Amino acid sequence: MPASQPRSRARDRNNVLNRAEFLSLNQPLKGNQESRSSGRKQSGQAGAAGAQNTNPKERRQSQQLPEEDCMQLNPSFKGIAFNSLLAIDICMSKRLGVCANRASSWGGARSMINLLGITGHGIPWIAGTLICLVKSSTLAGQEVLMNLLLALLLDIMIVAGLQKLAKRKGPYDINPGLLDYLTMDTYAFPAGHASRVAMLSKFFLNHLVLAIPLRILLVLWAFCVGFSRVMIGRHHITDVLSGFVFGYLQFRLVELIWMSSNTCQMLISIW
Repeated sequence: MPASQPRSRARDRNNVLNRAEFLSLNQPLKGNQESRSSGRKQSGQAGAAGAQNTNPKERRQSQQLPEEDCMQLNPSFKGIAFNSLLAIDICMSKRLGVCANRASSWGGARSMINLLGITGHGIPWIAGTLICLVKSSTLAGQEVLMNLLLALLLDIMIVAGLQKLAKRKGPYDINPGLLDYLTMDTYAFPAGHASRVAMLSKFFLNHLVLAIPLRILLVLWAFCVGFSRVMIGRHHITDVLSGFVFGYLQFRLVELIWMSSNTCQMLISIW
């Protein structure tokens, strides 16, 4: 019997199920309980002394760090799908940014792409609409031009507000130009050029009598201007697509609040 006891004790020590990491928290080891409790008391006293010496700001930061550094170990399917689509969008936008700088593969065509983008800026369109409105002598022309001016102003305000809310930056670190600052088009989402050309093309298709070739060219122009913003690295693909959607919604909004000829004449007389 005495010889069997040491063997059983050695067997219990070698058994992995009896080790501390496999024991329940409610049944700690008896031999290590006192040493752990004494160690906890000493560490608690040292921590209390250190906490008294630390500033309140450092204490708050130490309390917040575990919550900030925690990682979601079981994300939802929607979160995984959204992050995957976002990664694909960033990767494809950077690949298509062939004119982002002079060192890019199509860096020599950057000036031409920028010139194409100027045709979608809001300032030239507002200035051109005002000039045409001054020279127009028909009531129908003045009515269409006044509503076009309203649509352009709404586009600038809506896009600027959405960009301030989203504050999404482009795929490349490119500073906005002077016309971008004037139209408050400083962020990436949604693309202001895309929303503007989508709204303008839909407006002209509905309120101007155009031949079929001109209608096709108008749609191609809108697509090329929106795609040019991806080529120069100012916007992601989703920024341009969302800009097209917002441009169509802005056109529908202008159709709902369409100003009549009498209202336009009153506004022109006040101006």
